[in-house]
Amino acid sequence: MGNERIYNFSAGPSMLPLEVLEKAGAEITNYQGSGMSVMEMSHRSKVFDQIFVDTQAKFRKLFCVPEGYKILFLQGGASTQFSMVPLNLIGKTGKADYAVTGNFSSIAYKEAKKYGTIQLAASSEDKNHTYIPTQAQLKLDPGASYFHYCANNTIYGTEWQYVPDTGDVPLVCDMSSDILSRPVDVSKYGIIYAGAQKNMAPAGLTVVIIRADLAGSELPYTPLMLNYKTMIDKDSMYNTPPCWCIYILGLVLDWLEEKGGVPGMEAIKHGKAQMLYDVLDGSRLFSCPAEVGSRSDMNVTFRSVSEELDAKFVKEATAQGFTNLKGHRNVGGMRASIYNAMPVEGVEKLCDFISAFDKAN
Repeated sequence: MGNERIYNFSAGPSMLPLEVLEKAGAEITNYQGSGMSVMEMSHRSKVFDQIFVDTQAKFRKLFCVPEGYKILFLQGGASTQFSMVPLNLIGKTGKADYAVTGNFSSIAYKEAKKYGTIQLAASSEDKNHTYIPTQAQLKLDPGASYFHYCANNTIYGTEWQYVPDTGDVPLVCDMSSDILSRPVDVSKYGIIYAGAQKNMAPAGLTVVIIRADLAGSELPYTPLMLNYKTMIDKDSMYNTPPCWCIYILGLVLDWLEEKGGVPGMEAIKHGKAQMLYDVLDGSRLFSCPAEVGSRSDMNVTFRSVSEELDAKFVKEATAQGFTNLKGHRNVGGMRASIYNAMPVEGVEKLCDFISAFDKAN
């Protein structure tokens, strides 16, 4: 079997750093002399406990998580948080504010309606989610238990470039697709949550950063496993956590530290995105629907002048080793997801391919 790796532009699960995969591969049957794989270990063992504690500590350091915040390693994906957040937080006033700027924030908004009175604080649906509402456009309720938004919209290629100011109302943010790609002032948030399969680890792990005082006022019918307090009290170990994914996250965090941590990664990822937008903006065939100022550094959405040409582009790109560039069925066109693990050269080569395609067609 050849060791040719493709440039995988998938929106998630997405590519992991090669160094991480190689290290995990080298340790897969015998982790550091333990005689077994991390996949086989008891989550209560001393060896795994060390992996868990180290990974949590690395995450706290690299993401600058302050005292008073707990880092939870949960399961169920970010989608489970769509229920967990209202179940645990909405009891305070029975109300919450949601900003809907794409597919996942829309699902979260619908789910929350089961548990209380939900106000649509902002929506970008009027322009097919091609922009992020400004602070002035947010309709805020001071009596809301929390305000929820999704930082980056993978399907539509938009990203919040500011942190909403909601006064005393706790901010809850789904950062699944841009976590660890730019510095975040965690102290501005009540809860940050993220599925791991884009910037952190394989699918199966969800990281939740929660201000500890927000736990403990869950609705009376909150399931045991969806109660933040349960998870805080047992340090994410009420049942078996996603051990392998936690181990890989630890390796990804080591890799991230070598790249200059989150600030170092921000410079790299912004450079990659800018290069791609510049080529697309300068082409004759291609256009980007996302408005300047709202464009995502993680998911670059674009389209050509026709669906036929889009299909031709995707087919030829795949033949050249650039996979998963077809856009989401909701929007069509193309999408290049360029998360942290996408090497700069992958984006450079894609840019060359786009330019050549532009000339040839």
